[in-house]
Amino acid sequence: MSTPPVGVLLMAYGTPRDRDDIETYYTDIRRGRPPTPELMADLVGRYDALGGTFPLRAITDAQVDAIAAALGEGYAVELGTKHSSPKVEDGVGALVARGAGRIVGLVLAPHFSRFSVGEYAERAAKEGARHDVAVDTVETWHLLPAYLEFLERAVSTALETVPAGSEVVFTAHSLPERILASGDPYPDQLRATAETVAERAGLTTWSTAWQSAGRTPEPWLGPDVLEVVRDRAARGVPGVVICACGFVADHLEVAYDLDIEAAAVARDLGIPFARTASVNDDGAVMRELARLVASQ
Repeated sequence: MSTPPVGVLLMAYGTPRDRDDIETYYTDIRRGRPPTPELMADLVGRYDALGGTFPLRAITDAQVDAIAAALGEGYAVELGTKHSSPKVEDGVGALVARGAGRIVGLVLAPHFSRFSVGEYAERAAKEGARHDVAVDTVETWHLLPAYLEFLERAVSTALETVPAGSEVVFTAHSLPERILASGDPYPDQLRATAETVAERAGLTTWSTAWQSAGRTPEPWLGPDVLEVVRDRAARGVPGVVICACGFVADHLEVAYDLDIEAAAVARDLGIPFARTASVNDDGAVMRELARLVASQ
């Protein structure tokens, strides 16, 4: 009798399949509330500015394939996304169908918040319970050595393209400020990643900031990266390098919010600007994530 495989559920935010899928995707993000025509037009315009492409799914698939290859025999690997297809629940179901005796979850985002990684883990565990299969999700990997090494190289490479004395700004996706009242570790983990990379790279000028805040009335974590760029330009800082360490793929929040929007602000203000490379399916990082999963 063969040993049941260990199920591995790799979880990611998700992305539209194509232009016709944007409204469905956006409605899911808004918890079932269709976007207004204005919001819809804005999101479509952002994708159009990238040439109408949807690169994130291909990158996520490559990440899944790389981690699955590194894990090898004895593991069944599936993708589950928060806002597109397949959903987190679909991924759990697929692993159960493949005979997984237990499931290890890993969110393709390094920093933990109860409002982000915590929600993925909760959904996966709830679906696993429906099938009487335990799902244990890795809580965080914000200090994973291969990830830190990647960031160090990426920062050093980007600094070569801007004047000496430029500031490195480490960013992650903003979340509502109300997370602070519960002692959520998200801001501290971002700073821990930034501090470690800054020390390894020998940085003397660096900071943290937030980006891509949601469009809701409540306050979100700041300072916003665009505010930081404007402030540094006003202060005469020689240049700015954005290290979007909270993101592990080139998707909308990187390719538009930074490469187009933030870069345009910097260009208009005359301050040199660069953005570090994203992890995407970097082999060393994917192999170490596989080892992290195997250690659970």
